[in-house]
Order: sequence, then structure tokens, then C-alpha cells
Amino acid sequence: MSVALRYSIGGARASELVKSVERGIREGRLGPNQPLPTVRALAAELKLAPATVAAAYRTLRQRGLVASDGRRGTRVGQRPPLIARRPAPETPPGMREIAAGNPDPAFLPRLPRLLARSEPRSRLYGDSLEHPELLRLAARQLAADGVATGALAVMGGALDGIERVLQAHLKPGDRVAVEDPGYTGILDLVAALGLVPEPVALDDSGPLPKDLGAALRRGARALILTPRAQNPTGAALDKPRTAELRAALARHPDTLVVEDDHAGPVAGGKAFTLTSGRARWAVVRSVSKSLGPDLRLAILAGDPETVARVQGRQSVGAGWVSTILQDLVAKLWKDAGVARLLLAADTAYTDRRERLIQALDRRGVRAFGRSGLNVWIPVVEESAAVTALAALGWAVRAGERYRVRSGPAIRVTSAALRAGEVERLAADIAAAVQRRQPVA
Repeated sequence: MSVALRYSIGGARASELVKSVERGIREGRLGPNQPLPTVRALAAELKLAPATVAAAYRTLRQRGLVASDGRRGTRVGQRPPLIARRPAPETPPGMREIAAGNPDPAFLPRLPRLLARSEPRSRLYGDSLEHPELLRLAARQLAADGVATGALAVMGGALDGIERVLQAHLKPGDRVAVEDPGYTGILDLVAALGLVPEPVALDDSGPLPKDLGAALRRGARALILTPRAQNPTGAALDKPRTAELRAALARHPDTLVVEDDHAGPVAGGKAFTLTSGRARWAVVRSVSKSLGPDLRLAILAGDPETVARVQGRQSVGAGWVSTILQDLVAKLWKDAGVARLLLAADTAYTDRRERLIQALDRRGVRAFGRSGLNVWIPVVEESAAVTALAALGWAVRAGERYRVRSGPAIRVTSAALRAGEVERLAADIAAAVQRRQPVA
């Protein structure tokens, strides 16, 4: 079979080659990590100049569709930024879904009552685009956690803010230090922007200083980390680790530090920050885990230059986050009943997570989850563990999409576990992994 036919790649110009590869990914004929032909082989097959094929591959890399893999050549990215024609997985009837990472709906505010009280005036072009009361409340929250609040902006969710911060300072091909394992949304975003991930291992207290130092020496121009409720491992910074990471970053004063504090008041851990005194930084605090995923709003704090660049780019794109939504979030933050609900959620998430980890420990199964809504469980083989648990009625998440170089694991969302489920789930997990835990 010819190279072009085998890989579904064709065209007479670099732009046409790019489109054919994109079409192959979108239609599912080219899957994640699938190798592509070498520049010379494809050029010879299509009777094109090698420079034409090289230009196409360069464009594909910049768009995050493919990645160079050293001597192994060029491969489709592990998470190409395209919606491919693959059916979305559905949880079969009767199976308990503990895979999605959602908060417990019982701890999300009931919106109709507050919506009925909310009567924001209609904003017009030229009006203030940021709700002053929302910014005041956000500043108070952030300042209590040691985050500078001189420059704030309102974003359409955590990833919206992080994407704009990265675009404000980086270009395709730049290296970015990322947690490994880390949140799929961050890893996907890094790939989509054409950035090169530099994996940094972590333990219960967050990124390992030695690994971060190595990534910075390899040229990482930015660090993206989750200070607490890290997804998927539940890692959370503590005071000693914060000091160690600040010392590592001090040797690289121009490195951009981006913190994704997505869980905020329901994280189950104290907030620490690495951003104090840095030249370029941003902290993004979303309301999706505390108030509800459909409230697409996050507060961005950062150095004045970064925030100004982000707002400038926002102004020529989305423009602003709906001030009706901003007004609703401000009312939620001021409501005494909501404050009590968030405190109850934080307590419940901590209790459910810790009870599951303790139940697993009694059965000889290692698990991680110092904070947050999930528990991370190393396994020998992910698909076997996921399949075995599915047979026992549990839908859990394989760890593959969260990993760059770290070992296999499964992620279990503990946030909505009912009291009677913990012991049965722990016993089933122990049976599914057959106690063949990898060595720490």
C-alpha cells in the first residue's frame, strides 16, 4: 500500500496536506499517537519537494495536531484539538457513574430563588463591563489567601482565563511546565496552542522541586499548576513545598506562573500561592466546582501587564462576560445560606474522600487524594481495572489522558459517594486491581 493511501494524506501544496491530515483526524482515520510518514517518504510518494512536506508538518505542529517524537518521527498528537467523529461514551443503565469529576448536586445553590431576586439593569455598549460588587468580593477572597488584587478581570471560566494568559506571553513551540499527571483540559489546551509540555512529577504536596528545576533548565517559559484540589491526584501545596518551589522559581525570574485554583472554597485545603513578588503571574479562580459547572465565570488576578493584555484580547473577541451572570455570582457570594452550603460541601467532600482512601488502605490499596473531589489510584493496567470495575457496576475514569510520563492509574470521583457505597466500592476496587499495585 502506498504511503499516501495508507495515511490518507494527499495534496499538491502544504495547505492541502494540512487539510488532509486534519480531515483524517476529524473523521477518525488518524488516531491519537498514530505515526505519520517521514518527510522524505511522503515527499517521494506525492512527488513534492521535501520542503513542502516539512512546511505542512510545521503548521500541523503549531496547531497542536501533531508532535515530533525524536527518532520515532512525527505522530498525531495525544489530544489533537479537533472534535473527532467518535461516539461519546455513555454510562450504561444501572451503572454508578463516579468518573466525571462533578461536584455533588446536593451542594450546589438552588438558583431560582436568587434569580427571582436578581434584577440587573440592561447593559449597553460603552457601559462598565465588570460588576464592581463582584470584583470587590473577589478581591476580599483572594487577599485573604495571600493573592495580590491590584489587577483583576472576569473570565468565562478557568480555561478561558488560562488560555488568554498563555497567549499573552507565549508562542507556538515554547515549553511549558505542566503537572504530570495533570488536568486533561490543561494538557489539551497546551497542545492546542502548539506549546511543548514539560512534565513535572508531583506528590501529595504538589510539584516536585527537583522536577520543576529540571523543566525550567530545559527552557520552560511558564509553569501551570493547581495549588489545591489538583485534578486528578488531589495534591495540595503546603507551606514547606511552597517555599521550595518559590526557591526553584527564584532562579528563573521571568518565568510565567499560572495557578488554576478551580475548586476555591470547596477544595478541602488551605490556599498557598507561588505568585508573590513575581514579575509575570496569574491566579484563576473558577466558580464551577463551588457554585455549578454551568456558571461559566472565573476571576483572574495577575500582574498589571498580564491582566491588561488579557483584557485587551478579550475586548476584541468575546468582549465581556455577561453582567447578568456576574450579578448572579455576586449575589450567591453574599448570600448567607450559600456560604453555609459551601462550608457543608467542603466538609462533606473531605469526609467522603478520606473515608474512601482509608477503606482502600485497609485493603492494601494505595490511593491519593489530599484535597479536592477525586481519588487517584495507581494500577498495573488501566483498561483491565476499568473493565473489571464496570463489570461490578462502577464507571471510573482511566488515567491515560491525565498522564504524560507518569504511571498508570484510575481516577474515582468521591464527591458524591453515598455513605453506604464506600466500603463496597473499596472492596470492588481491591478486587479489580488484584492487589497488584506498582511499587512507589
